[in-house]
Amino acid sequence: MLAKRIIPCLDVKDGRTVKGINFEGLTDVGDPVELGARYAAEGADELVYLDITASKERRSTFTKLVERVADRVNIPFTVGGGIASLEDAASLLDAGADKITINSAAVANPQLISDIASKYGSQFVVVAIDARTIADGSWRITTHGGSKLTDIELFGWAKRVEQLGAGEILFTSMDHDGTRSGYPCQTYAALASSLDIPVIASGGAGSVNDIANVLIDGRADAALAASIFHYGEISIDALKRQLAAKNIPVRL
Repeated sequence: MLAKRIIPCLDVKDGRTVKGINFEGLTDVGDPVELGARYAAEGADELVYLDITASKERRSTFTKLVERVADRVNIPFTVGGGIASLEDAASLLDAGADKITINSAAVANPQLISDIASKYGSQFVVVAIDARTIADGSWRITTHGGSKLTDIELFGWAKRVEQLGAGEILFTSMDHDGTRSGYPCQTYAALASSLDIPVIASGGAGSVNDIANVLIDGRADAALAASIFHYGEISIDALKRQLAAKNIPVRL
């Protein structure tokens, strides 16, 4: 079995790392450069940086801050927020990103996934999917930082982006984001079984058991978390050692 990845996430707004609940009520939790360096030193497998207001504000990601984070980390670095063209992707690659993640722009222009994958390779393209459940229990895609609900269904969209050339999917449950109530493991398991590309789970991590559950029962290839790391509740090294004790393959 391939090693499961632990990925801290930096949600960045106005140059600062923030965290909220269900994408709202954001509070400042620190400097993204210092947090990124700390997580890399603690043994994170990758780092995700999301400029969470770029799409809503119709601007590109701030590349200078991306460069500063990239200079301090020695692990794969994924950057997203406001990427709407090949040129946007190229500028982030030049700034030090190893992968880019697209969300709202992919929904508006699915061909962008193929364009970036064709130029740089599928391994460079992570499609982020923010979705929440509606009254009938089905999952629907949202865009623009979770502020716009679409009629696009989760599983069909995930399969389509795989076919268009995405190398990975980062699925965030808006229902669980920041609640620390655990991930929706049944949904992740269904998603992972329907795809041939890795699935990164995001939204709901509150404990070691939550992460263990989504990696095993949810069949996720990686777990992305923020709050439990930002607030110093557990280090990444300690988390990995506890996962290893549960016979979950991780890189120590």
